[in-house]
Amino acid sequence: QVQLVESGGGLVQAGGSLRLSCAASGRTVSSLDMGWFRQAPGKEREFVAAISRSGITTVYTDSVKGRFTISRDNAKNTVYLQMNSLKPEDTAVYYCAADLTPAGWVPRRGSTYDYWGQGTQVTVSS
Repeated sequence: QVQLVESGGGLVQAGGSLRLSCAASGRTVSSLDMGWFRQAPGKEREFVAAISRSGITTVYTDSVKGRFTISRDNAKNTVYLQMNSLKPEDTAVYYCAADLTPAGWVPRRGSTYDYWGQGTQVTVSS
């Protein structure tokens, strides 16, 4: 079993920054592909970013490229999502997810992930 706990959400003005954290327990993040997803009210959950278990590969959805950075700290067993230049359209509940099974690529589909956190709200005001 893997437990994921997100934190770091909040209310920020457009152009501001937030750093989300996802603390994992039960497995080391270096043995997992880790992803961030978000879901805005009335919309489907969408992929945001992911990092491979090797830590070498990161992938992003186009709308956040150049603004968001996914990283991890193996010593703290935590994955981060640094979000800069935030826009009102980034407003959503952000979820951390973990994929147990190595596939040779970094998964973007939510159905691939095995464990999910409870989510943290990010609200960007205009």
